[in-house]
Amino acid sequence: MDDRFDRRELLLHLGEMLEAWNCLSRTGQPDMTVAQLAGQESLQAFEFLRMVAPGMTAAEFGARVASAFFLWPRELLETDLNRRVLASTVRHDLFDRNPSGWKAYVAHMQKKVKWFGAGLPEMKSGALDEPARDAAG
Repeated sequence: MDDRFDRRELLLHLGEMLEAWNCLSRTGQPDMTVAQLAGQESLQAFEFLRMVAPGMTAAEFGARVASAFFLWPRELLETDLNRRVLASTVRHDLFDRNPSGWKAYVAHMQKKVKWFGAGLPEMKSGALDEPARDAAG
């Protein structure tokens, strides 16, 4: 299977995530929520910021992005692309307890990478759309 275009899209997305994290850091407001900061002009292009849990702070977003995406460079260089790992780390680390945000993020990602998030088990129905405060630490 020729997945070089999917790999390219995923690499570009990784870059977008890092850019969003950088822009959030530059606001100098780590305790403000991503939702509050996402309206700033420098952050409006990052549609996925509106998908994270409403109470997630900028500092928490940075920690979660680092955890969610640190495997991506190595995984994207592997001969066989482990689609499940690429999606599951993001779901676990960035969208834990936020099933509606995860569904929106998958739909966003599938515009470019059709298989992203497919085949993962449903998030538990008792999950909350609010992150656990200690999940990033």
